[in-house]
Amino acid sequence: MDAAKVTQGRDGPPEANGLPTPTSAHVAQLAGKDLTVVIAASFTSASSKWNEAGKIASSLTHEVARPRDQPPSHDTLPVENPSHPSPDPPQSRLVATIQTIGAQEIHTAITRLATAIAARHPAPKKLLLLGIANGGVTLAHRLAARLSALGSPLSATTGTVDISFHRDDIGRHPIPKEFAPTHIPSDVHGATIILVDDVLFSGRTVKAALDELFDHGRPAKVELAVLVDRGGRLMPVAADYTGLTLTTAAAEKVVVTLDPKAPARDSIRIQSPTTSH
Repeated sequence: MDAAKVTQGRDGPPEANGLPTPTSAHVAQLAGKDLTVVIAASFTSASSKWNEAGKIASSLTHEVARPRDQPPSHDTLPVENPSHPSPDPPQSRLVATIQTIGAQEIHTAITRLATAIAARHPAPKKLLLLGIANGGVTLAHRLAARLSALGSPLSATTGTVDISFHRDDIGRHPIPKEFAPTHIPSDVHGATIILVDDVLFSGRTVKAALDELFDHGRPAKVELAVLVDRGGRLMPVAADYTGLTLTTAAAEKVVVTLDPKAPARDSIRIQSPTTSH
């Protein structure tokens, strides 16, 4: 055989074309080397993964042990503590702020009213001062006494006008148990009448007083005198005589106290609700 000669030594493997033919021993030897490489690579990969797991566990332990004053990392979320709930937001409440006008200023305002009435009615004639119940009754008596003290020739007679049955809000505000009934001491027809009230606000009270007055007759002239004009008109009503003019908000309250027995205790209070936290 010239093309291919196969020879076999005593101890060596058979050879083909001058190359050794692999035997089972050679295969096992080569397989052993490859298996060693594979096992080594597997151990290297597993070691790398364990190192990564150790780093993740270390970072989590660091986040758990983080002090409270240290801001949380981007990978963690704040945990709410149910034993310490967040406080409720502060609630707003209304607190009344009170301004007071004293007795001396009130007495000066009443004198101003009486002086203006005497100046408009210089000739001696009969005049009816009708106080609108209840706030205007005491004021009407004060004006009559002051006109007399000023030496006015007017003959002022006082009376009372009750508006309970003419109010347009009687459905929401029933008639109180204690009220002053209408009392007019002389004939209304052809008389000059001054309606007197403590506070002029929307004008509805004055309108109701006119309705009650005209139920009793047709006067020649009707005028209006008020101790306090606080503005806020809702009806076409204006006072002829004003003692004090105040600028107030709709939510404010103006409370006039005229003590019939102790004028030194007279007062006007303006109550303003304000928001407090």
